[in-house]
Amino acid sequence: MCRNIRVLHNFEPPATDHEVHEAALQFVRKISGAAKPSKANEDAFARAVAEITASTRVLLDELVTTAPPKDREVEAEKARERSRERYGR
Repeated sequence: MCRNIRVLHNFEPPATDHEVHEAALQFVRKISGAAKPSKANEDAFARAVAEITASTRVLLDELVTTAPPKDREVEAEKARERSRERYGR
């Protein structure tokens, strides 16, 4: 999985539409192999991002969990700690 796509489920507050769109955009970039589509592929690229954004929002809205919501700051600190351990910084 692409490192830039983050878990969006079970956070308080819930993932924003912007976060969902950015994840969809990153996914389409990854699978298409293009950071920016050519003029000939712009429509297909934009349509794929829109469809994946919509599908992701439906998925996030329908997922059920009994786990307490995660705190974004706590999770960010955990990620920074893993990075320090991994890269020795």
